[in-house]
Amino acid sequence: MAQNPHMELDPKYDNYDFPTTSPDPRPGHPGHTTKEQDAAVHQLRMMLEQEGYKERLDTLTMLRFLRARKFDVQLAKKMFIECEQWRKQFGGGVDNLVRTFDYHEKAQVFAYYPQYYHKTDKDGRPLYIEQLGKADLDALRKITTDERMLENLVVEYEKVADPRLPACSRKAGQLLETCCTVLDLKGVGLSKANQVYPYLQKASGVSQNYYPERLGKLYIINAPWGFSGIFSVVKRFLDPVTVAKIHVLGSNYKSELLSQVPEENLPAEFGGKCHCKGGCQLSDEGPWKDLKYARPAAWEKDKDSIPTTESHIGQGMASAQHSAGQAQMHLGGQKAGAH
Repeated sequence: MAQNPHMELDPKYDNYDFPTTSPDPRPGHPGHTTKEQDAAVHQLRMMLEQEGYKERLDTLTMLRFLRARKFDVQLAKKMFIECEQWRKQFGGGVDNLVRTFDYHEKAQVFAYYPQYYHKTDKDGRPLYIEQLGKADLDALRKITTDERMLENLVVEYEKVADPRLPACSRKAGQLLETCCTVLDLKGVGLSKANQVYPYLQKASGVSQNYYPERLGKLYIINAPWGFSGIFSVVKRFLDPVTVAKIHVLGSNYKSELLSQVPEENLPAEFGGKCHCKGGCQLSDEGPWKDLKYARPAAWEKDKDSIPTTESHIGQGMASAQHSAGQAQMHLGGQKAGAH
């Protein structure tokens, strides 16, 4: 099937202030769609409008859901509707949650389970780092709750979509829709895996079902003995495109990781040269903080126009996520059909 030289955009739905052509030339990626794929976008959008949906019908979103379901329009429709239903229910409503969530215990949580976005890889994508080996859920539950950890995960996913990826796209001069993940398994053993599995299972469901097509590359570092063997079995059930994105590395990971992540962007504890003031974990440094590329997120622009509920204010004030959090999300979530 011949690809269209330009992706069809509809001003009624598409209002982008960043590049919309993907560096990935495979059919189905923005800027590289076939006429049949463009028709699938229109069909999916029309079907959703007939069901009463009005939000998130832009072309890039439609294509992500269609790619996640191999351009089966009915399956993509089902996935989108289930996602919208979840968005209404989770945390009092995801659209409201991202505007009101206050993770005031963040610094304390990260002392026991570091999960953070930090600068970019060599392709310009947001770099996500998760240190699963440090996770101590018993200690964490004295500080926060699993519910608030999941709410933070969702808020961070929303911030990946806007403003992080748009800012990265502006800087790169091309559309970036995915992240580069570094999952550190140093210290992970059977007892640790059993402790964190219930939370990771929930986090995996969020990634798999509601945020498709966000994995660019996954580097699993400090993988314990035997992990490669387990992965060789698991990957048989994964889409080959997904398998190609995953790199399982032991303790001698530095050279391969630095081939993808500039050393000035990689925190020093992983072999890079970055020393952010106050620590890389809490810096949130990246193009989304650079005035040349940053723009207010859409959810920030109309923040004051969205009423908050008493229950959500209570959640925001209460004291008390991307992974195996992200690895579990991506190994489980990026299954056959999800690229």
